[in-house]
Amino acid sequence: MRFPGATHLVLGFQHRKEAERFLEQLRGRMADYGLELHSEKTRLIQFGRFAAEDRKRDGAGKPETFDFLGFTHICGTTWKSGKFTVQRKTVGKRMRAKIRSIRVELRKRMHEPIEQTGNWLKQVVRGYYNYHAVPGNLPRLSSFRWEISRNWWTTLRRRSQRGRWTWERTETLVNRFLPSPRVLHPYPWERFAAKHPR
Repeated sequence: MRFPGATHLVLGFQHRKEAERFLEQLRGRMADYGLELHSEKTRLIQFGRFAAEDRKRDGAGKPETFDFLGFTHICGTTWKSGKFTVQRKTVGKRMRAKIRSIRVELRKRMHEPIEQTGNWLKQVVRGYYNYHAVPGNLPRLSSFRWEISRNWWTTLRRRSQRGRWTWERTETLVNRFLPSPRVLHPYPWERFAAKHPR
């Protein structure tokens, strides 16, 4: 039997044999209770500090990525030191779905006062940033803000019979109501250094 929406886990192992042994034991343990892992969502991948080097040596290409908690996780390096880091980008599919839902809501609010719609959009965008504003994700957040701006412009043009509403007028509203993206959740070691300066 399967339980939709059951807990999702990401586990890390230093050696592949350890991961394979754990996965085999986990499948056995779950089978004892009549449960099974989701076949499409359960996989072993090379990921981490040595993944790129190991895969290059084996001719396997770039390390795989995985989606978890709304982010695509990627093996990367920091631009300052070149050291390994896990890069996180908003999952494209989820971002597009969010933009679509906002576009639908904008159509419903088309005839509401602009100030009211602007304040609503400000809350929506801030809420989105509050979760997704992690290091390395600013390009996605900038894209998100741009798409919201463009959809708002389209709605305002429909409301005012097309040509009467220019992009310049919309841009003024965007700069007034929609916050620009910035990192709100720095790397853990940066937070630690801020709390415990030497």
